[in-house]
Amino acid sequence: MRTVFLVTRHADVARLGSDLERAGFNAPVIAPERLASDELQNRVDVAVLDFRDIPPAAFSIIATAYGENGVVMLAIVTPEQLDRVSADLPVDDFVLLTAPAEELARRIERALWRKHGVDTENCIRCGALAIDLTNYRVTVDDEPVVLTFKEYELLRFLAMNAGRVFTREQLLNRVWGYDYFGGARTVDVHIRRIRAKIEVNGHAFIETVRNVGYRLVADARKAPGEQAGG
Repeated sequence: MRTVFLVTRHADVARLGSDLERAGFNAPVIAPERLASDELQNRVDVAVLDFRDIPPAAFSIIATAYGENGVVMLAIVTPEQLDRVSADLPVDDFVLLTAPAEELARRIERALWRKHGVDTENCIRCGALAIDLTNYRVTVDDEPVVLTFKEYELLRFLAMNAGRVFTREQLLNRVWGYDYFGGARTVDVHIRRIRAKIEVNGHAFIETVRNVGYRLVADARKAPGEQAGG
């Protein structure tokens, strides 16, 4: 279940939580001042920001911090605030306060698809690799792959940010948390185990970027020499 933070102090936005939960999301209400918590940044997929509570100047700061974790950002604005929704406002989408909850849910789904390739079945697909986010299920060529919880979380994070390179330290922070005291070797061991399980039948999904870290290849083609007819 995807987690959507409703960042607001107003009851009219907080009430949307029950509608989003009926649409299949986990939708807690979060006070704006709690956004500064590093712990929260690792627990959210979408942040819906009430424009009445967050000044436009603060959006850049919030978007930078949460954008590093691949969090989708939406703004809820009143009709009177539309002129403040500039072209360079760092959000993935916005919705009017007067819009029905169903519209907000659809905009969230569309933003997730545009940013992470998450489809209407709540799956991420990178070539032959599919990650079912609802059922915590991974398949390659439609064959199930058994992963440990941390292996799944690491693969999910890379897939949701496909094409982007992360250092070992960033992956430790994002997947294991800021209070984890293990070394970078932990990431290397998990990447090696994941590769052994998913990079079968000639597939190559995870790329090592020398002296930097790892990324999941967005188009996830087969390795050279393994193409059909090769």
